[in-house]
Amino acid sequence: MGGLRALLTPEGRRVLASLPPYDAATALGVGAALRREGHDETLVATAMTQARLRARGRAKFGDLAGRLLFTVDGLQQATRPSVAALHAGRYLGAGVGDVLDLCCGIGGDLWALATAGLAVTGVDRDPLTCAVAEANLAALGLAGRAGVRCADVVDVDLAGAGALFVDPARRGSRGRTFDPRAYSPPFDAVLAMAGAVAATGAKLAPGIPHGVLPAGAEAEWVSDGGDVVECGLWFGPLAGGVARRATLLPAGVTVTGDGTRRAAVGVGTGAGAGSTDGGIGRWLHEPDGAVIRAGLVAEVAEPLGGVLLDPTIAYFTTAAPVPSPFTTAYEVTDVLPFGLKRLRTLLRSRGVGTLTVKKRGTAVAPEVLRRQLRLSGDAEATIVLTRVAGRQTVLVVTPVRP
Repeated sequence: MGGLRALLTPEGRRVLASLPPYDAATALGVGAALRREGHDETLVATAMTQARLRARGRAKFGDLAGRLLFTVDGLQQATRPSVAALHAGRYLGAGVGDVLDLCCGIGGDLWALATAGLAVTGVDRDPLTCAVAEANLAALGLAGRAGVRCADVVDVDLAGAGALFVDPARRGSRGRTFDPRAYSPPFDAVLAMAGAVAATGAKLAPGIPHGVLPAGAEAEWVSDGGDVVECGLWFGPLAGGVARRATLLPAGVTVTGDGTRRAAVGVGTGAGAGSTDGGIGRWLHEPDGAVIRAGLVAEVAEPLGGVLLDPTIAYFTTAAPVPSPFTTAYEVTDVLPFGLKRLRTLLRSRGVGTLTVKKRGTAVAPEVLRRQLRLSGDAEATIVLTRVAGRQTVLVVTPVRP
């Protein structure tokens, strides 16, 4: 805390503002120069840490990172601005006036809720994190529109709360946890909060098992720039009347369903006109990760006339080149049973030396396969290792430009 407090003094702010863009190769020299100028050792160390974290934070926060303060865990766990804005839109759409942001961290959602005009109070049990959240509100000109309380969220009196947003910690002393019971607070506590306050939203790990999600809530898997970043769980007036949703940012497109449409989509060969020699559609579609996590592949495939390669695989093909904002498309040029010798012969005949390997439903390791193929040509190629109606298959494909 002492280092952070020093950084918030006029001297600390001047030191932080004077730092050049962070460069690991020159960081030691920059720190030494500050100490020679007479600045306190703790202040210098804290300022250099912030410079490093701000450099890392640009990937998530862009130019805004230069105005913010971070902790190591806070930067890693903070919600991206585009996703936080999506959250805030839920509360605005539900007509909510005030929100308790529980486990607010350094303030990613806190800022978005306040910017949207909501009366919001952040709560976190770590004093250092609270101090950083308060400093960030001030840096963004939001100090008068949001507040921060230092408390354990399980002890907060929820009586009279208009709405809740809960972002339980998903990391422990051993690193990231995938067990909802090991969240802090545990998933059961989050559900209890939703039982106490109807308008509750929770930010969960995207890999949360579908089986633990409660009936009546909406689960929304979100990807941003192709990265699946969370599963949002929405209760009461924040839910949209659907069981599952996949939302893709920055486009903002969304698909909904209950995950039961898979039986309505064909499987395997038999694509008919426009099919490849392998009997599948000439255009392969790889759904976005949020669609896959939400179990909504069939909901995307069915309107396109898609055929699943296998009941357990999230690839599908179409006979015609139908575009979809929910998939990345490839033209299939060759279909062959998986076999090292045959694949090597085909790729060498085309002078392939650089090979992109995509896979789903196979244990083959791409790096091992590349070594075994021993390719040395000048051409590039992309292959997909997968199953077609239960058979291990190789698809040679060409990416389709959006």
